[in-house]
Amino acid sequence: MNDSGHTSTYACPMHPEVISDKPGMCPECGMSLIPQKHEARSRKSETQTHDKHAGHKTSSFLTKFWVTLVLTLPILAYSDIFTIATGIELPRFGGVEFVILALGSAVFFYGGWIFISSAYRELRARLPGMMTLIALAITAAYAFSVFQVLRGAEETLFWELSTLIAIMLLGHWIEIRAVQGAKGALRELAKLLPDTAEVIRGETSSVIALSELREGDIVIVKPGGKIPADGKVAEGESDVNEAIITGESKPVGKHEGSEVIAGSINGDGALNIEVTKIGEHTFLAGVMRLVAEAEASKSRLQMLSDRAAFYLTVVAVGAGGLTFVLWLFAQAGIVFATERLVAVLVIACPHALGLAVPLVASISTTMAARSGFLVKRRLALEAARNIDIVLFDKTGTLTEGKFSVTRASSDEALALAAAVDSKSEHPIALAIVEEAKKRGLAVSHAENFQRIPGVGAEARVSGKKVFVGHRGGADIVVEVDGETVGSISVADTVRRDAKEALDSLREMGVKVAMITGDSEDVAREVSRELGIDEYFARVLPHEKVEKVKVLQKGGAKVAMVGDGVNDAPALTQADLGIAIGAGTNVAIESAGIILIKNDPRDIPKIIRLSKLTYSKMLQNLFWATGYNVVALPLAAGILYAWGIILEPALAAVLMSFSTVIVAVNAVLLRRRVL
Repeated sequence: MNDSGHTSTYACPMHPEVISDKPGMCPECGMSLIPQKHEARSRKSETQTHDKHAGHKTSSFLTKFWVTLVLTLPILAYSDIFTIATGIELPRFGGVEFVILALGSAVFFYGGWIFISSAYRELRARLPGMMTLIALAITAAYAFSVFQVLRGAEETLFWELSTLIAIMLLGHWIEIRAVQGAKGALRELAKLLPDTAEVIRGETSSVIALSELREGDIVIVKPGGKIPADGKVAEGESDVNEAIITGESKPVGKHEGSEVIAGSINGDGALNIEVTKIGEHTFLAGVMRLVAEAEASKSRLQMLSDRAAFYLTVVAVGAGGLTFVLWLFAQAGIVFATERLVAVLVIACPHALGLAVPLVASISTTMAARSGFLVKRRLALEAARNIDIVLFDKTGTLTEGKFSVTRASSDEALALAAAVDSKSEHPIALAIVEEAKKRGLAVSHAENFQRIPGVGAEARVSGKKVFVGHRGGADIVVEVDGETVGSISVADTVRRDAKEALDSLREMGVKVAMITGDSEDVAREVSRELGIDEYFARVLPHEKVEKVKVLQKGGAKVAMVGDGVNDAPALTQADLGIAIGAGTNVAIESAGIILIKNDPRDIPKIIRLSKLTYSKMLQNLFWATGYNVVALPLAAGILYAWGIILEPALAAVLMSFSTVIVAVNAVLLRRRVL
């Protein structure tokens, strides 16, 4: 908010009730949101306004079309085109021209005013576009026709004007339906939540609105019901389908103490769930924030198409004016010249060009979320198609990350190691402590614990300095006051799905590398088992970024897969950063794409989606620009000498048709399997 008490937001020129705090596309019609300045108001009131009017605004285009069509019929009946087409000339009466003027004015102000008001909003935002061109076209036709009637001339453009407005109203309604079918990642995510929840408060249960839920509430989720908020199971057992949230098709067993995610679907059992997170703190809300960021961000192709759409608007106005002047000089008459002007302005409307890329991007964002990963920045998804090598952080991605002790040289060494590691949360440390418990060993208290990044840890146990960690070999050594007293072997199992993921990447021509803080022996064994092309062992967290640079030196495009915490610099340095969004931690700033679950099989999906998305974007851009290249000269009358002319009404049909084709082509992306 600025000093004057105003806040900058973005609104649709056609649906001004659609308001967002980020740039993007209108969820109703797909037009680009334009910056607005208005008195600050709460997000809640904005949402209520949108919910109240969005459906009415969309359906009103069809209503306006039918009313306009009824008004247009008598105008057409008394037009020259009707007489030429049917050979019937209706009887004329005194003042018929003023009746036609009245009907044409009704069409212009009732049916056409929405385009004029939308153009005003575009011009006020200094972003002239589709609505500006339509408004110029119908205003020129109407003003010319009124002038002709007032000066007593018979030749007007009322039938062209009325049919043009009717067709544009119908066309825009069809476009909206097509766009709504193609768009709506956020809307689809919002549908995952139920409208109400059954909550136990006191001794009774009641059904309340989702907005009334509070943390600590106990909600009842019946078989087949949607889980209304993040929480943990307080009572009951059931299998829960989390596929829509995590992309995992297999139902997940839930029992007392298990965590559940809002929007997932309960199986056959009944669950009582304690609500732990509500509203913007839920996992789904975090996903929706990331999707919103992705929809507000732009790819290079979209920025190109946006500039092209703006320049097309400028060219259309110039070309329309030039067409008008040239036909006047050719002595074709002012009526014909005005018709050409109107046709050029209508045919050049850049809606198809403006939608060509954003619609595909929106659908790909939805497909990504359904496939188990989130696109945080569209530039990241665009970069994925050019990746040459994927660098995996080993633990938890290629391996289970759940270590177990396979050998200990003595119980004494294991007990000492467990004493030190009882202060650590490292997976290897947890495995050592767990093994000591299994063996029933007495574990002493440790003091002055100190973690040594990438090496191990040390502490004082019974007054002695004990070190537990790597000293260059595969095993973990245990030292007391600098003297080695034993060693421990641990194993981290390779994930079965990792082999499948790496095979898929190699089939796509993408190399695979691995980075780990483990020893050379461990790294070599994992690499051999998975067939990894290159690996980096004993790499400290702050050294990971240097390994990414090593891979990039040869000109390779590198994708880095890490946990987003100590891997943040490497994720940022990589051409594509892919973070593992473990648990509910989905807001990882350093990555462009986030895996909802740490399944390496999602990496090939990212690259496939990137290639499919780019291909669809190019197809849409080719159609949208090709249509304008061909249609604009036709509208100007370049083939008039051969009897080929493009009437304004037909120009409107082609303009709407091109937009629908772009939307339908974008929807076809959904049928592709990742």
